[in-house]
Amino acid sequence: MFRFANPEYLIALWLIPALIFLFIIFNRNRKRLLEKFADKEIHKVIFYSFSSAKTKLKFAIILVVLSLLIIVFANPQVGTKMTEVKQTGIDVYILLDVSRSMAAEDIKPNRLEKAKYQISNLIQKLRGDRIGLIVFSGEAYIQFPLTTDYSAANLFLSAVDFNSVPQPGTAIASAINMGVQSFDSASTDKAIILITDGEDHEGDIDAAIKKAVEKGIKIYTIGLGSPDGLPIPIYDNRGNQIGYKKDNAGQTVLTKLNEDILEKIADKGNGKYYRGNNYEDYLDKIYNDLSALEKAEFGVKKVTDYEDRFYYFLIPAIILLVIELFITDKRSPFFTRLNKKLGIEV
Repeated sequence: MFRFANPEYLIALWLIPALIFLFIIFNRNRKRLLEKFADKEIHKVIFYSFSSAKTKLKFAIILVVLSLLIIVFANPQVGTKMTEVKQTGIDVYILLDVSRSMAAEDIKPNRLEKAKYQISNLIQKLRGDRIGLIVFSGEAYIQFPLTTDYSAANLFLSAVDFNSVPQPGTAIASAINMGVQSFDSASTDKAIILITDGEDHEGDIDAAIKKAVEKGIKIYTIGLGSPDGLPIPIYDNRGNQIGYKKDNAGQTVLTKLNEDILEKIADKGNGKYYRGNNYEDYLDKIYNDLSALEKAEFGVKKVTDYEDRFYYFLIPAIILLVIELFITDKRSPFFTRLNKKLGIEV
């Protein structure tokens, strides 16, 4: 099996035809200027020792060396053998509240963006553990299922915003139920991390917690916001604040952190509750707890071992470069006589 470790460097191969084009233009302009300077017959006398063929040969060698060096930087590799690697870890589903109340700015820049930032940091720390994301408001949806592809996870996470779930509300029970149902049958330790302000929760939360506990799933909760309440800012398309969210009576809506419900969920779910703020990395604390859980095997991954083969191209490049240094622009008597016999103009 063959591949390039850094295929992006191969784009530089487009330099080769560009250099050939420039070389042709340069030679044409040079000939035109020489013809203006003196008659063509006089050129043979003035430039008697100059060999245009050698100049072209030197340029061709430089092009070949450049092509080989580009391939060297791309680092060609050959797969020598395929091995099976056991995948072990824990499974974690993050339930992220994307309701409008998460736009409050008691945690900077706002509750949702702070949560996304912390989740991204957690993803970067995971090593072999599977992570999934469920976003919820009035309904719950899987943003991405359990995966060890952390780059893809970060990509899907960045797309999360307040429009990810069109239905208003805070369906915590639905989110927990979806998380419980979305775990597969692998014999791994499983955990749910619920990130929300806990306000205006809907559904039978006790029943959802009971299902999770019965399946051995721990539930951790993170509360974002202020218990005193804060208005929800509204911005226009240009990012300028145009006011605050109001109710049907025209009164400014205050969003408050409901710590009671989140503490209850964590307590019944055999997990822990954390109060989010601007300073502590609360997800990091949870990850430390999760790291203490026993890692279990959840699959087998086939991995190909590759060995570098760049030196196959580097060695001839060095040899050609040395040869080019010893080639001069002067005519060689032997090739001059040979070209005359063959009728080739040099």
